[in-house]
Amino acid sequence: MALDVPPGVVTGENLLKLLDHAKTNGYAIPAVNVSSTSTANAVLEAAKKANAPVMIQVSQGGGAFLCGKGIEDPKGELPASAAGSVALALHVRAVAAYYGVPVVMHSDHCAKKLLPWFDKMLEADEAYYKKFGEPLFSSHMLDLSEEPDDENIEICAKYFAKMAKIDLFLEMEIGITGGEEDGVNNEDVDPEKLYTTPEQVWAVYEALSKIGPGFSIAAAFGNVHGVYKPGNVVLSPEKLGKHQAYAASKLGLAAGSKPIYLVMHGGSGSTDEEIALAVTNGVCKMNIDTDTQWAYWDGLRAYELKHRPYLQAQIGNPDGADKPNKKYYDPRMALRAAEEATVTRLGQAMEDLKCVNVL
Repeated sequence: MALDVPPGVVTGENLLKLLDHAKTNGYAIPAVNVSSTSTANAVLEAAKKANAPVMIQVSQGGGAFLCGKGIEDPKGELPASAAGSVALALHVRAVAAYYGVPVVMHSDHCAKKLLPWFDKMLEADEAYYKKFGEPLFSSHMLDLSEEPDDENIEICAKYFAKMAKIDLFLEMEIGITGGEEDGVNNEDVDPEKLYTTPEQVWAVYEALSKIGPGFSIAAAFGNVHGVYKPGNVVLSPEKLGKHQAYAASKLGLAAGSKPIYLVMHGGSGSTDEEIALAVTNGVCKMNIDTDTQWAYWDGLRAYELKHRPYLQAQIGNPDGADKPNKKYYDPRMALRAAEEATVTRLGQAMEDLKCVNVL
């Protein structure tokens, strides 16, 4: 099935076409957390190189960093987090089409305490929609998994009803992803909450599908943010197939149908087999953060190690006491090395997710 969506940021029907293409053709789209225009550009470059769609996502903490750590960001208001997130979305909007691939602009985990951040991004989406007929972002995530299921679904439905009017896609989480990421710590969570049941997933689908088709579910199957030693994390991607089968039976669909857009969080360190089974069971998006953070740093580390004698002073190096070092300490040089390392790591991830040359 050919993918008939334009390059650049995709929203609304084009986003649904993209996700359907992924499910039908057995691949998942990497969703990469970024915290700067440099990391965003590296993600776009990797997608261009692989001829693959990609998702760029920003967390609340990433948004605050993008705005500038010198700006106050009061709890309960989070204006800097929102401003930085909007700035990133505008940057991606400005450059994405030049890379020639479909790009999904997404905001990551939003817990209940972070709703002011979410609300301000929605205001930016609505303003953008009035001008251009589509939202600024492609999608947003509400992560109310720490709340009781009924409250989680109720709040998601309330927001989704508002989002659907401007073609915004919603990602929600039911069940908890373990570990720690960007200030959200679930390392001591009850292990049973790391595995979502088919009944929980169906309750979400039943409520949100009455509003519109543009939503996905991050159902927990033992996922953990971060990287851990082999054996410390027990993933059960086969449970995702049970969610699809349960929903298909409720909807009267044929066996093997995959009516739900599923999302995989905590994918860093997963085996190829676990990822493949998750994709087979309808995962169309996999989050990547920890591994790309390391890749970016490792590129910086390698650059410094290689050029260390030329990075000790503005003038003077092994080539001569009067030789300038500007071309080595120019920040663009080290940042470019970090970007290249990130592109390489994402190329591997795209191979794992079977999304290379799918366009």
